[in-house]
Amino acid sequence: MVQLEKRIRAFVKLGDFLRNINTLNPEQDNGSLRKLANESYLFNPWFTPDNVCTSIGNIGESLTEQSLNHWVEMYTHRLIQKRQSRRVGVVMAGNIPLVGFHDFLCVLLSGHKIIARLSSNDNQLLPAIASKLIEIEPGFADQILFSEVKLENYDAVIATGSNNSSRYFEYYFRNVPYIIRRNRNGVAVLTGRETNIELNLLGQDIFLYFGMGCRSMSKIFVPKDYSFDRLFQFLEKYNTVVDHNKYCNNYEYYKSIYLINGQKHLDNGFLLLKQDLAFASPPSVLYYDEYNHLKALNNDLLTVHDQIQCIVSHSAEISGAIPFGKAQKPELWDYADGVDTIEFLLNL
Repeated sequence: MVQLEKRIRAFVKLGDFLRNINTLNPEQDNGSLRKLANESYLFNPWFTPDNVCTSIGNIGESLTEQSLNHWVEMYTHRLIQKRQSRRVGVVMAGNIPLVGFHDFLCVLLSGHKIIARLSSNDNQLLPAIASKLIEIEPGFADQILFSEVKLENYDAVIATGSNNSSRYFEYYFRNVPYIIRRNRNGVAVLTGRETNIELNLLGQDIFLYFGMGCRSMSKIFVPKDYSFDRLFQFLEKYNTVVDHNKYCNNYEYYKSIYLINGQKHLDNGFLLLKQDLAFASPPSVLYYDEYNHLKALNNDLLTVHDQIQCIVSHSAEISGAIPFGKAQKPELWDYADGVDTIEFLLNL
């Protein structure tokens, strides 16, 4: 097993490499990660070069020595203890590029072996990054296994899927410790007093990865009688999303459905806004709802916390809100579904 200090040092070096994804030269990138990023759309049309490079770069930004040390500080005394290394199966989603990286990081930092069952929608990027990590620290070679078939010989499981697949996962993995993740969504709470910069950043939170991430803004809450004119003005810079064929197909499809069914909606030419109680909106659609008082809204959101991955807002009255533009840039300690993955792994 690689010692904790070496594990951290290796991921710091990996972060240095990933942060420079847009400027890598052939000597630095023997595994051709940049080439793979540029060609990812060939096996998943949603994975545009810009989105893949953004994901890789954001991971690199998180893997600094300061952030890694701050993150593991509360676990350090247990992470350095000698204990049996477990085989942890990780069933990864494929909705956005490298969505399973954090689980990959957690398993390896905790000293366990990972058996990663990759999604067919994202089965090339993580192996390429793992190869770079092994190049940096060869001791990881026998701690990483990628599986193309069903998981076998595992001691614990972390699985991410839909609400439907989660029930299957809970039954199938019932005999081992597990973390099972379900559908969650990002929401934004607007007050009408957002700055120009905040509205620009909200656009990132909505459109990055075409809104397909669990931290993407799929719904916004606005004050009663809110005017959307200013919001549309600042979202206009993201109008090129409609040039993407699959996004455009979604936009045209839902626009037709709403028109045929006479469902009230707003349309700026590349995004449909529809008032809806649901949280999960399809690509090209942003749900919204109105509120009268922030305090009452906050209480309502607390009652449905199991449907929400993150909340973006500048209001101090919204519990746990993060700044605009941070939805797709979580800190290492921002665990999916609020479940402490490191704590789970240390208790195996």
